[in-house]
Amino acid sequence: MFDISFMELLVISIVALIVIGPERLPAVARTVGHLYGRCRNFVYAIRTDIHNEMRMEELKKMQSSVQETAQSIEDSVQQGVDRLKSAMTEGNNEQPSPADSPSQPANQTQPTPDSGAAAQIGHDQDKK
Repeated sequence: MFDISFMELLVISIVALIVIGPERLPAVARTVGHLYGRCRNFVYAIRTDIHNEMRMEELKKMQSSVQETAQSIEDSVQQGVDRLKSAMTEGNNEQPSPADSPSQPANQTQPTPDSGAAAQIGHDQDKK
C-alpha cells in the first residue's frame, strides 16, 4: 500500500515517542492500529460493492441478451408454425372431398390400362 521503509518507520516512531511521550504511546499505537484496520475494512467493503455492482450490470446485460435471443427463437418458431398451418389449410383446400367424386369411392383408385388388361385376361379365362 504505502512504500515505507524500515528507516522511515523508525524515524516516525522516535518522533512519536518524543511528541506523545512514553506513557500514552501504547494507547495511541493501539488507536492508530485500530483506525488503520477500520480504513482497510472500509476500502475492502467499497471495492467489494463496486465489484458487485459491476457484476450486476454484466448480469443484466446478459439477461437482456438471453431474453432477446429467446424472443427471436420464439418468433422464428411461431413463423414456422404459421407457415405450416397455412400449408395445411392450402393442402386441404386443394384435395377434392369424397363428395366431389361422382362414381368412385374415396378409398378406391381408378384402374390403369395394365390392370384393365389383366382383368380382361382373367375374365376371358373364366368364359372358357
